Amino acid sequence: MRREPMTARIAITPGEPAGIGPELATVLAQRPRDVRLVAVCDPSLLEARAAALDLPLKLLPDDGDVTPDAPGTLRVCEIDLAAPSEPGRLDVRNVPYVLATLDAAIDGCVEGRYDAMVTGPVHKAVIAESGVPFTGHTEYLAARTSVDEVLMVLAADAFRVALVTTHLPLAEVAAAVTPERVTRTLELLVEGLRARYGISSPRVLVAGLNPHAGEAGLLGREEIEAIGPVCDAFRARGLDIVGPLPADTLFTPDRVAGADAVLAMYHDQGLPVLKYAGFGRAVNVTFGLPIIRTSVDHGTALDIAGRGIAAVGSLEAAVAAAQQMIGFNGGTA
Repeated sequence: MRREPMTARIAITPGEPAGIGPELATVLAQRPRDVRLVAVCDPSLLEARAAALDLPLKLLPDDGDVTPDAPGTLRVCEIDLAAPSEPGRLDVRNVPYVLATLDAAIDGCVEGRYDAMVTGPVHKAVIAESGVPFTGHTEYLAARTSVDEVLMVLAADAFRVALVTTHLPLAEVAAAVTPERVTRTLELLVEGLRARYGISSPRVLVAGLNPHAGEAGLLGREEIEAIGPVCDAFRARGLDIVGPLPADTLFTPDRVAGADAVLAMYHDQGLPVLKYAGFGRAVNVTFGLPIIRTSVDHGTALDIAGRGIAAVGSLEAAVAAAQQMIGFNGGTA
């Protein structure tokens, strides 16, 4: 059953306070909307960034209502900074603040106070410097919602790319491409496309790992021993799975146009193409969570933070994607 958009509440975590996330939230607040947006952050941070950009901004407490606010207005779930924040200058003292904003948004979604959460960019290195083992939003959300397996998907309009391995050194990728891992990743992808996008019979293109998809074993046997048998098993179940295909020709426009998603074997096999095709409007989506989570496709951009030149397109797209998924919400995916 589809939800009416004006009944939706979406939490936004601006991310690293020294990055571009807070200013993008103030820019987004100037736009018309048909959902209730709630920024989970320190209101003084938004006020400072809005003043620096000479943008009007009226902040109101989150009252639990669902009525969309007017442009120039933003609801806030208040989380206090640990230390003053200056654009472009990381401060390890604010790491607990960043994690607290994530925790508040996650808890709000799990408890039903928010219908989805949209995350701004965090800075992994400064979080690690604080002593917190943090490899990324995706893994953090999985741990906080007690989920063993999740899937990172990048989407630019109808072009979607999922990854069998994510933040893994290239030297370790081949050993990680096992039949079990490919199987579970493909299951999460198919389930997510059904539940989050309403695609009942998704068509998925599966990339090989090696050049020319292994050239019949000459350039590697992962396609023969791991990827190909999994594709065959899914096809035997009646699913529209194509591959393994050579990655250098998989991403041609005609092929991609006829597919609902591409499954790449590793981070830099699939994401450079996706970001080239849709950077600035691409969205990071996490499948497998009991909540809806989308994110921007860029980092903290410390070098331009506070200068008013960061593009808000990806944050807008992430909110729009979350809103669409609320309408198609079919449960955990």
